[in-house]
Amino acid sequence: MQKVPITSEGFKSLEVELRQLKTVERPSVIQAIAEAREHGDLSENAEYHAAKEKQGFIETRIIELEDKISRADVIDVSQMSGGTIKFGATISLVDEDTDEESEYRIVGEDEAEIRDGKLSFASPLARSLIGKEAGDRVEVTTPRGSKAYEILKVAFV
Repeated sequence: MQKVPITSEGFKSLEVELRQLKTVERPSVIQAIAEAREHGDLSENAEYHAAKEKQGFIETRIIELEDKISRADVIDVSQMSGGTIKFGATISLVDEDTDEESEYRIVGEDEAEIRDGKLSFASPLARSLIGKEAGDRVEVTTPRGSKAYEILKVAFV
């Protein structure tokens, strides 16, 4: 079983979602199925079929979350330090073409959200940043073409 890195915040988020599905969503859909069954003919009962479909989604997501939680390698970023970029680092970059500054935190795949500045460690940009330090220059090939960045700051917060 391959361990997958995730921040402690990302791990807590998975646990909260799993708890919500098991304690709220699952009982709710079971109740909806029971109520739909009371309406009679199941072959033409849209409520029943919708509830069964939702139940399938919920059960699949529960299995998926349990698997991710069991394989999680939780990394407490607050215990990390140094000037070299690695998982959990918060990096300030400047785009060498546009002089636009941006800040990203390298996180696990399940918690990545580029709009929130959370960059998956498996992304092309993160892979090119890992192992570098402030002052280094990186060039990354993305689906939109090649981009060059200068690393301004590395922090672990």
